[in-house]
Amino acid sequence: MVSSDSKLWAFLAYFLSIVGFVLVLAMKKNDRFALYHAKQSLVLFIASVILYVAAMLLTPVMLFFIFYIFWVIYIVVFVLWIIGIVNAVTGKTKPLPIIGGFAEKFKF
Repeated sequence: MVSSDSKLWAFLAYFLSIVGFVLVLAMKKNDRFALYHAKQSLVLFIASVILYVAAMLLTPVMLFFIFYIFWVIYIVVFVLWIIGIVNAVTGKTKPLPIIGGFAEKFKF
């Protein structure tokens, strides 16, 4: 069973994004559950930045569709964020869809 303290730190990792990751890494490095979700949150943050930058680079080419591309990216990132928070609060260590496998490659 996962402690409520671990769940709180895992939640903060998602809620505070990169700051949450740094806090978990600095204060709860030995808490495997919190660190697992902090890594998931970090990968989600990196993926969202890459997607937004890619969308910005495609703006001149696809000016008409850029509005829709941004909304699709926003919705996907938001849904993954919600899934991560739900998993953290309920004590599950399930990888996030699409990007979860990348987080397992980080070694801290």
